[in-house]
Amino acid sequence: MRNDELLALDRAHVWHPYGPMPGRAEPLVVASASGVRLHLTEPAEGRSELIDGMSSWWSAVHGYNHPVLNEAARGQLDRMSHVMFGGLTHEPAVRLAARLVEITPEPLRHVFLSDSGSVAVEVAAKMCLQYWRSLGRPGKQRLLTWRGGYHGDTWQPMSVCDPEGGMHQLWSGVLQRQVFVEEPPAAYEESYAEELRAAIARHADELAAVIVEPVVQGAGGMRFHDPAYLRVLREACDAHDVLLVFDEIATGFGRTGTLFAADQAGVSPDVMCLGKALTGGYLSMAATLCTRTVADGISQGEVPVLAHGPTFMGNPLAAAIACASIDLLLSQDWAQEVKRIEAGLCDGLAGAEDIPGVRDVRVLGAIGVVQLDHEVDMTAATRAAVREGVWLRPFRDLVYTMPPYVTEDADLAQICAAVRAAATAG
Repeated sequence: MRNDELLALDRAHVWHPYGPMPGRAEPLVVASASGVRLHLTEPAEGRSELIDGMSSWWSAVHGYNHPVLNEAARGQLDRMSHVMFGGLTHEPAVRLAARLVEITPEPLRHVFLSDSGSVAVEVAAKMCLQYWRSLGRPGKQRLLTWRGGYHGDTWQPMSVCDPEGGMHQLWSGVLQRQVFVEEPPAAYEESYAEELRAAIARHADELAAVIVEPVVQGAGGMRFHDPAYLRVLREACDAHDVLLVFDEIATGFGRTGTLFAADQAGVSPDVMCLGKALTGGYLSMAATLCTRTVADGISQGEVPVLAHGPTFMGNPLAAAIACASIDLLLSQDWAQEVKRIEAGLCDGLAGAEDIPGVRDVRVLGAIGVVQLDHEVDMTAATRAAVREGVWLRPFRDLVYTMPPYVTEDADLAQICAAVRAAATAG
């Protein structure tokens, strides 16, 4: 298909994320990808290939077309690509569940597999609500979180995204009203910790759970906060009979410098959500883990089952690749690679705060953020990055990067140059 034909069909029929129909911006057409590079069907801004500074929305931590993951996919295809999970099981899913229990914080012991991060959060919320119903406390049905968060685009996750600054304001008055506290400060402040404790205590009788993104708030604003707040939440939830949920869909598998962001605080949640990098960006898969206490509580109820079962739950192809991706990550000194990327981002973005219109520059692990004092001009910023040979996807007032862990130093420097160029143009 010619490029112009493909784009015409795309414009007529394909609804892209967070966009109108028909689309107003012409997407770039990717023909293939390898390593950290996207190869275009036709040059854009004089570039026929782009370094991916986004890890395909934070998932492709090993880059593209990786031989180990390719081999895992081929090997599983020769056996079976899918089989229903109801009444059946298979080795890839069992191995994946056991591996996740092994590497996540104790006492997470049970794994519910689904097919997207948003569904993983739906399942987490359902677990928490059903747990309290099973214990005869159905009034505990609200969730508490802090502002500035993002947990997905399906119904229950939307209700715990930021109700004012987030992308789901349209649904105010329709979604269940949850309990919100102010967004966490970057540094530890005892006054804010007291606010968290007081809010949990005040609403304890109606709270099923507290749900937060630990250490890094992702698509809600790319903000970082002191891990000590997670310890405050753990202690307050324990004191007031409230479950604690960590949404590690964006932070899991090393992105912040520890395997899971929870590791930075030395605490464990009652429920944890994983996704994105779980399969190394190859296929959509997610997981919701919970403690034995949560699982046992649900099993004791009048309805002793978790009534949830996606068609592609435990998909063997995705599970086999996820196992291979986790093994690949842990077979290397991934922590050193993330430190190297962190150092490169710090060096490459040094001085970006002097660009007119820049409010803040921050780096944590393999995450680099330039925040503007105005809304990003998406078209101008994207074109500026592409001219530098890099793919970035700015949003709101942010130009940021989450590069694959295999990004070499020269490519990392190029990514930083593109971030600065995008911030200048945007």
